[in-house]
Amino acid sequence: MSQAFRLVQAPPTAQGERPRPAHRLHTDRDSVEEDLLKLVLTLVELLRQLIERQALRRVDAGDLTDEQEEELGATLLALHDRLAELCVEHGFTLDDLNLDLGPLGHLLPREPS
Repeated sequence: MSQAFRLVQAPPTAQGERPRPAHRLHTDRDSVEEDLLKLVLTLVELLRQLIERQALRRVDAGDLTDEQEEELGATLLALHDRLAELCVEHGFTLDDLNLDLGPLGHLLPREPS
């Protein structure tokens, strides 16, 4: 089990730049359930955003009937609302689900306000 949480390699640096220390994965037995729930909610939000983008492409391409557009929009809105409710219920915000991937940036693109 200890091998599963070994040291993560630091990202490569430009020539002449001092290497940054590698990040360690911090685990806490008391927060495992909370961390797992946050990960699951993050994945659901990522999938919701991907499906929403695909739906917008299909709407723009004219692939859907008016009824299908209406149903898809209502379904995506209900999913977003339920996800927001689950976040509130467990003490998260939707911004908390946006994991920082270090040099890659954040996992989720920012939702337009």
